[in-house]
Amino acid sequence: MATHEQQIALVTGANKGIGLEVVRQLSHKAFHVFLGARNEIAGREAAEKLQREAEKKRYQGKITFLKIDISKPDSIQRAANEFAKLNDRLDALVNNAGILLEQDEDVLKITPEIFETTLRSNSLGPLLVSQAFVQFLKKSDAPRIVNVSSGSGQLTDGADGWAPAYSISKTALNGVTVQLAAALPKFAVNSVCPGWVRTDMGGSNATRSVAEGASGIVWLAADAPQNQTGKFWRDRKVIAW
Repeated sequence: MATHEQQIALVTGANKGIGLEVVRQLSHKAFHVFLGARNEIAGREAAEKLQREAEKKRYQGKITFLKIDISKPDSIQRAANEFAKLNDRLDALVNNAGILLEQDEDVLKITPEIFETTLRSNSLGPLLVSQAFVQFLKKSDAPRIVNVSSGSGQLTDGADGWAPAYSISKTALNGVTVQLAAALPKFAVNSVCPGWVRTDMGGSNATRSVAEGASGIVWLAADAPQNQTGKFWRDRKVIAW
């Protein structure tokens, strides 16, 4: 872990669901967490709610809203510029933002627009965010990048016909992970599958609570051994690509 007084993290797509819970859990660990979201109203409300909660429970964490739409390169750059006004160091980047489109049902019928839109958010977005924020991560004593992936992206028994564009985008995200890990040998760069979680995306029948889904992400962002990099995790165990 870094020797700085307070750890700093950025979590994208964090105004609801798993991302929101990751922010909550990191704030409980006394992190200063930047809650990234493209919807400014929802993002600010979420950040303020978690800040009040942290203060009520006397946690030392701090939550700051950061407007960022990972599907738009200019928004990513503006977010990095805004971040630079507040901090020059980032310890953990959690690339959580992602989309699953309703029309993503059949690989033989999927349109170029659905495919490209999905990959732009789920694969290219995390790469561009990592590129934009690597300058701040390099200032950390123990920089970490956590890419929130999915078991549906596994090439080992991962494909079952469900949400093909989403699944392919997570396969590509895992490719981003190993490339970043190779390019940044002093970093811990990992992919993580949170499991099937009860969120807007996962649905009410999912087997895991949001807190359970966030747990492994938070572990990689805050507590996992720094020498563990370039791997795919679920429940704090390495799984096959």
